[in-house]
This record gives sequence, C-alpha cells and structure tokens, in this order.
Amino acid sequence: MSVEFLITALVIVVTPGTGALFTMSAGLSHGTRASAVAAVGCTLGTVPHAVAAITGLAALLHTSAVAFQALKYAGVAYLLYLAWSALRAKDAPARDVSPQPAGRVVLSAVLVNVLNPKLTVFFFAFLPQFVHPGDPHATLTLIELSAVFMALTLAVFLAYGAGAAVMRDRVLARPRVRAWLNRIFAGTFVALAARLAVG
Repeated sequence: MSVEFLITALVIVVTPGTGALFTMSAGLSHGTRASAVAAVGCTLGTVPHAVAAITGLAALLHTSAVAFQALKYAGVAYLLYLAWSALRAKDAPARDVSPQPAGRVVLSAVLVNVLNPKLTVFFFAFLPQFVHPGDPHATLTLIELSAVFMALTLAVFLAYGAGAAVMRDRVLARPRVRAWLNRIFAGTFVALAARLAVG
C-alpha cells in the first residue's frame, strides 16, 4: 500500500460530505454515543459501494442511466427528508432532545451513504489507480484498499462526531444557537441534495 493512497484517501475522507454532516448532527443533537453509532453506520453504508466496485457491478451502474438515476433520486429524496427533520427539530425544547435508539441511528446513517450512487462510481474510479497492472492478487489488493479507506472514514467521522458532542451542552443551553445550527444543517442537506440531483 502506497503513501500516496493513504494521503489521498485521508484528504478525501476529511473533506466534509453528507456522512460527516450527518455524524456531526447526531453528535450535536444526541451526544457522543449517537455520533459514534452514526459514524459506524456511515462507514457501513460505504460497504455496498466498495463491493459493487470490486465485483464489477459498478461498471453496470456507471453505464446504466436508469439504475444510476433511480438510486440518485432516492438519495436526493432522503437528503431532503433529513433537511425537513432538522427544520422540524429546531423548535423542540432542549429538554426534549433525548438519545435515539442505536438501530434507528445506524439505519439512517447507512441510508445516507447507500443512497449515493456517486460513491460506487468513486470507488470504481479511485481504487484501481492504486493497483499495479498485472497484479495476480488484484482482488485482494482492492479489498485491502477498501478496508483501509473505510477504517480512515470511521476514524475521521468518530473525531467529527466527538467534537460535535463536546459542543452539545453549550448548544443545548442556548436554544437560539441550536435553532440556527439546525437551520444550517437543513440548508446544507438541501444543498447536498441539489448537488446530487444535478451531478
């Protein structure tokens, strides 16, 4: 495994996206445990895309406009649902903000990444660049690279979520700040949905 891969993968993971945003939102709204569960869920959500890329299904998704568009618009709809949920939560009193069941957080986090077809195309385009032509163990190499990418994703998302959870008490103590943060999260989810829709 090359240093170039590690650096490139880390830069990609550190760049905030839908999964990082969801994890930080969970940390701010429900604390450290929820953010950690969200980080795990978002990481699990990348598994189907990695498997698709490794097995070659990504080529079909990349060439099938119908399959790509169907998955893409399902992702757009889910991001808009998250935005609506954030706006709906902005008026809730601080005392009503309680931990969510782990299963619900994981499911939401998994859906955030599963319903993003660009991740499949990303894995399909990104991973092969770090596999030497003629490598007799190309499949194992791709699996190893995918595992490392997911480990980096989990570590970075855990850090994002923990940082957001640390801010939680201050945020919940100021309802106006919490309301504005929820509006920002909602607006960002809408922007990500728009970006996915036109991309």
